[in-house]
Order: sequence, then structure tokens, then C-alpha cells
Amino acid sequence: MPTPHEAEKQNTGPEEADRPPSMSSHDAAPPAAPSRNPCCLCWCCCCSCSWNEERRRAWQASRESKLQPLPSCEVCATPSAEEVQSWAQSFDKLMHSPAGRSVFRAFLRTEYSEENMLFWLACEELKAEANQHMVDEKARLIYEDYVSILSPREVSLDSRVREGINKKMQEPSAHTFDDAQLQIYTLMHRDSYPRFLSSPTYRALLLQGPSRSSSEA
Repeated sequence: MPTPHEAEKQNTGPEEADRPPSMSSHDAAPPAAPSRNPCCLCWCCCCSCSWNEERRRAWQASRESKLQPLPSCEVCATPSAEEVQSWAQSFDKLMHSPAGRSVFRAFLRTEYSEENMLFWLACEELKAEANQHMVDEKARLIYEDYVSILSPREVSLDSRVREGINKKMQEPSAHTFDDAQLQIYTLMHRDSYPRFLSSPTYRALLLQGPSRSSSEA
């Protein structure tokens, strides 16, 4: 006559009979890791999923391992009173003056738009480059610093210009960013330049000019 335990085993199906005994609360397996969010398959950075976080960390590590490729400042002499006054005549005169660019850049920094000047300067540096290897490297760094949506210094460009840049980056040249540079130049001219002329920074330079000239005489 079968024992109660053997009878219980006979009443269970073959699958249940071969099943290992249930684990106690101390032997319970750890919970399964959550499945990857479907948004991780997208190429953009519209979400904060782990895949995009890894991309951001990789970009940061890449930037930290490089030397700064762009001019951090311009060496220029103290502008004369006449030069300071000429900056109000046209935006071109301001941008063609090293001292003017330096003062304007400091003003842009107060408006949290210094990246516009930095991008413009980087494009000027790229256009002066003749070595194709350096052109490729500088173009890539400009893209990472000012065009990539991952960059904290991304400049404001319309979709048409961005699409053109993405195509040209397949074979970069010294003029890959010409359309973007013109767009940012126009933005600074129309938006920031009028405020610069009426800013305390520029007015103070105008007031200092005559006194400095008379003291030097």
C-alpha cells in the first residue's frame, strides 16, 4: 500500500512531479531586471532612457579627452576712441575689429549666448585651414561643440541648414558650415547687436574714450 507521500506524487502530472521543490523566502531568486524601454531604440535624445544617458556620458568623456580646439580669447590691443565709435556705424566694423569681437563676446556672455560668437570664430578658423586632415578634425569638433543636440553649447539653426550640414559632414570641407555661420551672424546682427549698442558696457567705453585720448595727448 503506497504511503501518503507516494500517493500525492502519483496524483500529480509528470511535469509537476519533476518540478523542483518550491524555495523558501530565504532562497527566493532576485527580481528580474526591468526590460529596456522601447524608447531606447530611438536615435534622438528626447528621453532620459539609459541608452541616451550612455551617449551623453560617452560624449562628455570624448570632449574631456580633447584639447580645446577653438579660440578661448583673442589677443588685441586696447581700442582707440575712434575705433569704439566705429562699432556703432555697422555690425561689420564691430566684427572686423579684434577688440570689438572681444567686447561683444563679453556682452553675449551676460546674455548667455556666447556660443554664437564662439561658433562664428570657429568657422573663421576652419575656413583658414588648408590641411585636409585638420579640416576633417576641426569640422568634427565644431559639429560636436555647436551643432550636435547633445552639446550644451548648441547654436540655434533651422532644419534646412542642419540637414545641409549633416550631408556635408560625410566629406567635410573648409566651407561645410558657411550657411550656418551666416545664419548665426545674422542672428547676432539683428538680435544682440542693437542691445549691445545701448548696453552699459558699450556706453562706458564711449565715455572712457575721450578722457583716455586727452590724457595720452
